[in-house]
Amino acid sequence: MSEAERQKVSRVEVYWHTVKYRTVVLYVIVTATIVFSLLYLAFPDRSAAVLNRIADTLAPSSRGVATQPGGRQARFVNLDGKVQVKKVNSVQWVNADYQITLDKGDLIQTGPEGVARIAFADGTTYTVKGNTLVTVEENIVEGDRASRVGMHITSGQVDLNTGTWPISGSKAQVSFENAVASIRANSRAAVSSDPQTNQQQITVDSGSAELNRGSEHVDIGQYERATFSPNSASIVKTQVLAPPELDQPLNLQPIIVADPKRSPVHFSWKPSAMAKVYDFQASTTEMFNHIVAEKKTAATSLDISGFDPGDYFWRVRAIDDKGEVSDPSNSYKFTLVEQAKAQEMFLEVDNTELQGNVVEVIGRTEPGAALIINGEQVADIQPDGHFRYFTQPMARGSHTIVITGQNRRGGTAIKRVDVVIP
Repeated sequence: MSEAERQKVSRVEVYWHTVKYRTVVLYVIVTATIVFSLLYLAFPDRSAAVLNRIADTLAPSSRGVATQPGGRQARFVNLDGKVQVKKVNSVQWVNADYQITLDKGDLIQTGPEGVARIAFADGTTYTVKGNTLVTVEENIVEGDRASRVGMHITSGQVDLNTGTWPISGSKAQVSFENAVASIRANSRAAVSSDPQTNQQQITVDSGSAELNRGSEHVDIGQYERATFSPNSASIVKTQVLAPPELDQPLNLQPIIVADPKRSPVHFSWKPSAMAKVYDFQASTTEMFNHIVAEKKTAATSLDISGFDPGDYFWRVRAIDDKGEVSDPSNSYKFTLVEQAKAQEMFLEVDNTELQGNVVEVIGRTEPGAALIINGEQVADIQPDGHFRYFTQPMARGSHTIVITGQNRRGGTAIKRVDVVIP
C-alpha cells in the first residue's frame, strides 16, 4: 500500500451489539410458537397427534404395562361397540382395547351402543352401559390389607358385581356428585345418573349396599332402590318389582338350526314374585332400539319363529296386578346359525394364568372362528387365531372352564380346562 493510500485510511471504526443468550432463546421460542400455531390452524388433527406423542414420551407409560405390584391394575375384560379411554396423563381419547390397563383418574366413555366390562384385582366388575361417562376413582388392592376400588359416574348407568373379599373392611364404591354408594360383598347393583332430570339412583338386585350423602345414611337391601338429587331434602327408598331371571337360551349361546326362518327358538325365564304378566322383547341391538319381536304372556316361556340368521338380544320385564312394570332383566345375546355340514375345527388352549380370582385363558383357534367360554363370547381373537380371555371372578375351589368353538364351515370343537382358585 502506498503512502498516499495509508494517509487516506486514517481511522477504522468497528461497531457491535451485545445480545444475551436469554434474548436469543426468547426469540426462538416466540418464532416456534408462531410457526406451530400456523401449522395447528392448517393441520389440527396432525398437530394434536404430535402433542399427544410428546406427552406420552415425557410422561411414564401406563398402557399395557402394570405399574402396581402383582398386576393389580384394572383392565377391560369385555368390549362391545364404541368405547373410548382418556388416560390421566394424556390429552387425547383413544379406542379401548384389552391391552390398556386403567389407573386412578382415567376416563371411560361409551357410545350409544357401547358396553365395557372392567375387572379389578379384588374380583369386582363394573359394567359400563351405553352413553355413559365414568372415572376410575380408586384402586387399592394389596394382599395384606382391605381393598378399596371405586368409580365416579358423571352420566349414564353402571352395573357392578362384587365377590367374596378375603379381608374384612374391603369396599367397592360408586360416587355421585355429592353422594357415595358402597356395595357389600357378594352383591349386584345398578347405579345411574341422569343429568337431564338431575336424578341419581341405586337399585340392588342381590346382596346389599349403603348410600351416604353428608350426614345421611341409608341401607339398601335386595330389590330396593334409593333415589335422590343433589338438591333434594332427603334420600327416598322404595321397593321395586323384581325383574325375571333369564334361563334359556344362555347368554351368547349359538343356536344352530336347519331352517332359521321356520325353526322356533325356545325362550324361558324364572318366575318373578308378584308378577302377573311378562313382557318379552327381542332386538337386533343391545339398546333395544330395533325391536323385532315383542309379546306379553302369563307363562314363563315362549316359542317364537321367524328370526333370520344373525345376532339377537332378548329381555323380559315383569308386570304386577296394578300395572307396575319392573326394570328389564339383564339382556342375553344369542346367535342364530344355519346348520352346515359338521366338521371338526382347530382349537387349542396353550395356558391359563390366575389373576386374583379371575382366570386368563390363552389359546389358538382358526381365523374367523367364534368362541364361547363359560357362556360368554370371546371378543379378543387376533387375525391369526390367537386369543386371550378373562373369566368372571370365581369363588375359591375347583372349577371347570368350558371353551366351545365354531368355525365358518359349521365345524365345532369343545375344550375343558380344570382350574383351582386358592
